[in-house]
Amino acid sequence: MRIVVFNGSPRAEKGNTHIMVEEFLSGAKEAGAETENIFLVKKSIKYCLGCFDCWIKTPGECIIKDDMKEMLLKFIETDIVVFATPLYVDNVTGIMKNFMDRLIPLLDPYFKKDENGECRHTNRNFKSPKIIVISNSGFPEQSHFQVLQLLFRRIAKNMHSEVIAEIYRGGGEILRNKMLILAPFINSYKKYLQKAGKEIVENLKLSDETIAKLEKPIIPDEQYIKGANKSWDKTLARIKNKL
Repeated sequence: MRIVVFNGSPRAEKGNTHIMVEEFLSGAKEAGAETENIFLVKKSIKYCLGCFDCWIKTPGECIIKDDMKEMLLKFIETDIVVFATPLYVDNVTGIMKNFMDRLIPLLDPYFKKDENGECRHTNRNFKSPKIIVISNSGFPEQSHFQVLQLLFRRIAKNMHSEVIAEIYRGGGEILRNKMLILAPFINSYKKYLQKAGKEIVENLKLSDETIAKLEKPIIPDEQYIKGANKSWDKTLARIKNKL
């Protein structure tokens, strides 16, 4: 099994999203998967021009000459694609959105109604990879991921695929906290990320137990909010003193 992560965080290796991805891929590799973690911020991916040339002049291939040609090949040659992104204004990052828009050459321009009577584009001659979503938010509540949940279900539908797992982490900033008192809680969460990677390789789905553990707050919301505000007070005071 091959798993490719497309990470849309502008912070790349320094992001909280990467921490989640690393642990997930660790478990997947332990279960025997071949994995690759791609940082989109390190690639040249321009925005879609909406010119339709990938459907008319060069069917299946975008006319823009950048790294997206390589990304499309990786997308269609893998078994599972992981869309990894921090939550920006209730949505994916701009980097990730550009990447998703540029996937359109994989589809044909023709319309066809699905089993629910809704139009979508027909698929080109390739097997769409299954989809996993990994995201984190600075806000503590899991409810902030409602837009992403709907968005990736729609993407899967239009790409003739399915979402087989979603891992959302409210209060994602805590993953970088170095306080020793928090280490046991953070490490426990990381172990369930590893377990999730293993379960995907072995079963193509997450167990109910693992989903419940991954959804559970790492620390109580009130404690997280208090710590976050205290951290901002220190940061802003430090910057003010430098002015």
